[in-house]
Amino acid sequence: MPHMQALLNTVLPVALVVFSGYLMGKRIPMDLTTLSRLTLYLLVPALIFDAMYRAEYSREGLVGLALGFALTYLLLFLAITGIAKLLGLSPEAAKSLLVCSLFPNSGNMGLSLVYFALGEEGLRRAVVYFILSSVVMFGLGPAFIRGGGLKEGLLFTLRLPLFYALLLGLLLKTLGVSLPFRLDEGLRLMGQAAIPVLLLTLGMQMSQTRFQVGAFEGVASSLRLLVAPLLAYGVGFILGLPRLEHQVLVLQSATPVAVNAFLLTREFGGEALRVARSVVVSTFLAFLTIPLFLLLIGVR
Repeated sequence: MPHMQALLNTVLPVALVVFSGYLMGKRIPMDLTTLSRLTLYLLVPALIFDAMYRAEYSREGLVGLALGFALTYLLLFLAITGIAKLLGLSPEAAKSLLVCSLFPNSGNMGLSLVYFALGEEGLRRAVVYFILSSVVMFGLGPAFIRGGGLKEGLLFTLRLPLFYALLLGLLLKTLGVSLPFRLDEGLRLMGQAAIPVLLLTLGMQMSQTRFQVGAFEGVASSLRLLVAPLLAYGVGFILGLPRLEHQVLVLQSATPVAVNAFLLTREFGGEALRVARSVVVSTFLAFLTIPLFLLLIGVR
């Protein structure tokens, strides 16, 4: 089946890189803080700029998808906050649970999956979701994870290259500006290094402790893989979204925890090891859950 092929094509290369990082971490001591900061302050901004600068999205489904995205995120945030209080989680654990549940892998996994399942038209709409998710993750995520007051959080975000890479990429794309001397190719080259370095760092982080799946990873994966897409399905139904926009909203919401969630918690606060385990667990559980949602939205 094409969508299962898409899952295999996405998950297995990721597993190979993470496992390579795990083996490296077991055999050779590495400075993970330096690697994380190299990725956060240089490689990921280049990746974000390149993704925004090259994005080809459909304006037709922009308003409906944006509204569906916002309502799904709001409901998911309220659900996670309630669950964290019910479980009596510490502030750090509650923050990590929110990060795992609110930040989906809507980029490299979500876009490829939507393309295989729904074709070019679906992909153009999926890019809209990806852009909105990136704005939340990299525009608001660091300030939220770090904590502090609203003013302090905004000032902190404005000091990060992530925010300006996102803003500049969207601005140049909107204005139709072309960079001279193929500078965009240089930025793209740097951006392409972000994901493998990040996955290697993830594997190295996991090598520093025994891998075990506990209640946290189970709850985080369930929220990300089951609750989020079910909320998206209900929101799309209530809003009366067109079929394709509804399908894209559900499918992008059904993707596992984003690898960048680990990067942000490692740098700005939260329980990075639990987030790292949640990334791995949710990615492999997606083999079981995504086919169910493909059936739910009518993709055979």
